[in-house]
Amino acid sequence: MTDSIMDRAHRSDALTRARQALLGQPVPRIEGPAKVTGTARYAYEGAPADIAYAAIVGAPIGSGRVIRIDTTAAAALPGVIAIIHDDPRIVTGGSNSQAAAHSDTDTIFHYGQPVAIVVAEDQAIARDAATRVVVHAEPGRDRFDAAAQPVQTDHDLGFLPSIDIGDLDAALAGAEVTLDARYTTPVHFPAALEPHASTVSWDAGRLTVRTSNQVIGAASATIATALGIDKGDVRVLAPFVGGGFGGKTGVGPEVIFAAIAAERIGRPVKIALPRAQTAYLVHHRSATTQRVRIGASRDGRITAFAHEGVAAQNDDARFLEPIPFGSLPLYAGANRRFRTDLIRLDLPATGAVRAPGEAIGTFAVECAMDELAGRLGIDPIALRRINEPAVDPVNGKPFSTRRLLDCYDEGARRFGWDRRRKRREGEWLIGHGMAAALRGNFTVKASARVRLGTDGRATVECDMTDIGTGTYTILAQTAGEMLGLPVASVDVRIGDSDLPASAGSGGSFGAGSACSATVLACEDIITELARRMNAAPEDLSLHDGCVTAGGRSVALADLIRGDPIVATGTTGPGAETKRTSQASHGAHFVEVAVNAVTGEVRVHRMLGVFDIGRVLNAKTAASQLIGGMVWGLSYALGEAAVVDTRSGHFANPDFGEYHVAVHADVPRIEVHFIEEIDDSANPVGAKGVGELGISGAGAAVANAICDACGIRVRDFPVTLDKLLADLPNL
Repeated sequence: MTDSIMDRAHRSDALTRARQALLGQPVPRIEGPAKVTGTARYAYEGAPADIAYAAIVGAPIGSGRVIRIDTTAAAALPGVIAIIHDDPRIVTGGSNSQAAAHSDTDTIFHYGQPVAIVVAEDQAIARDAATRVVVHAEPGRDRFDAAAQPVQTDHDLGFLPSIDIGDLDAALAGAEVTLDARYTTPVHFPAALEPHASTVSWDAGRLTVRTSNQVIGAASATIATALGIDKGDVRVLAPFVGGGFGGKTGVGPEVIFAAIAAERIGRPVKIALPRAQTAYLVHHRSATTQRVRIGASRDGRITAFAHEGVAAQNDDARFLEPIPFGSLPLYAGANRRFRTDLIRLDLPATGAVRAPGEAIGTFAVECAMDELAGRLGIDPIALRRINEPAVDPVNGKPFSTRRLLDCYDEGARRFGWDRRRKRREGEWLIGHGMAAALRGNFTVKASARVRLGTDGRATVECDMTDIGTGTYTILAQTAGEMLGLPVASVDVRIGDSDLPASAGSGGSFGAGSACSATVLACEDIITELARRMNAAPEDLSLHDGCVTAGGRSVALADLIRGDPIVATGTTGPGAETKRTSQASHGAHFVEVAVNAVTGEVRVHRMLGVFDIGRVLNAKTAASQLIGGMVWGLSYALGEAAVVDTRSGHFANPDFGEYHVAVHADVPRIEVHFIEEIDDSANPVGAKGVGELGISGAGAAVANAICDACGIRVRDFPVTLDKLLADLPNL
């Protein structure tokens, strides 16, 4: 059958009529048994007998120029196969594939930047030999200290332009109550559990890369460009990915180096970045300085709102953390200013980490709203309700759906917000906080192929990835819902760049886009089934593998009659994307205890209520939100990469010193939904969920800490040393 293409959002009539009752159900992950039995193969697992292992050699200084590379000692080590640094496709300039655009390839942009690759018979030898390669370099400018660098207000980086509406300065000057506060956030690492790893091999001029990557369609194009070959000669496989959090959206330089090495030695090559090296070869979230200014009347109505920040980037990348992205449509106020300025540093590239913009921008905005509520003597929820906009305050567009007020109400009811009280239990001071959550919703172009076979089973195929989010399961649920099949009768093939191109996993757009493409493909299949039943599509009822119309019921397998039905659906942004303002929303509620003697903080409970459009799978959606909330807690209390400003090193590049939340840090977490299908978002009616949970979660923790002990920390994370100085005064 021909492709079904939909470039506008709509509610599928067939989906509305569906009777299988699969969507929204907490269906267990269909790939779960493969994962727990070890048969799910990740990027570094399994390989031909003649596999070789590779390790990256990094630059020994933080900026400057490579003069020469001495491989003598490394090459003498038994088991070393090759040391490659002279291939013209090895671009030493930069920590990502964008470096391929540079002709000045000996420039060092940051410490640890890849300059050579060692290939050996086993991993230990390769890594040992890499330490013996001597890189001679000439020092450069050494811009490692953000505080010492000039701020650039005129730049063209990032996707979020500056916004200035009304007369902010006049509105602030005339406001009855004002807040002007500065907040900082540190460098954050993506810190996925599965290492950045790849297994690469060549066969008759075609390259196969089995890799841990979130967006493999784009990956195949990047790899082809870097190697100077056709995209059709690159196949990327990523059937299982152990987390990405934005760090695996692009192609790391180790992949390109390994492909060159495999070609050079004529054998497959494996590579996995050690955790400490990941800090230098994978982008991180920029440290930020943020200023929030709010002007309001004494009854709490905001008249002026400004969220301005500064983020960093090196000279070799174009991403810039969109700090105020989540703030843009969050609160009313006629006079508004949002901007992100730039500083240049000789550090690894900054890039998109889970919820770019919202994850850290909400620290400033949601803490500022809490501070303003305190000055006004207004309940924090009441202040937010007063300033709930009727339309998007930046562009005047109507919201597609916006159930934020319901999230406040339901969250407050479930948490017991009205019954909260500050109290002391021995050494522990108990406090409560809340914050809003927002994540912009996007639908991107995506295709999916669905095949209804002669056995009555359906197969969904696309190059989408599952990074632990439940993609396999929601695609099976979507096809099963549309075609009247139980989940067990739907097979899902994903993670292969030879399959129809989808959105990939990133930006919280993967689920809505890929499932919508599946819906459209199934609509075509239903049309063909109706033809075979001599009925109109709207008269068909599909349930448990049977098609019913006009009083006649036929098993799908009998209706196929040896002639499978195959259709491809394609969806993407359209008129509704331009007409409406779209986002997912939520509200966080937190109880904490602060030790009045030691400054230790313990989070007792977290609760979130969220508006994500249609809930595709209640279990996997809740899991994603819980993961985001844990990460917000971790950002609030511990995560911070420390830059040695003398050398450009990270002082804590691995989990030994980069402190993520562990089980003992995480309390009971509740997640609930306010569900309203969003017909403007996409044909399946679902909005982004993966990055929503982290938005505002850390701010709710910080607000609860302030409620408990009265100490407002604006430089995150809230470590005990920032509380101890004032605790004795309580």
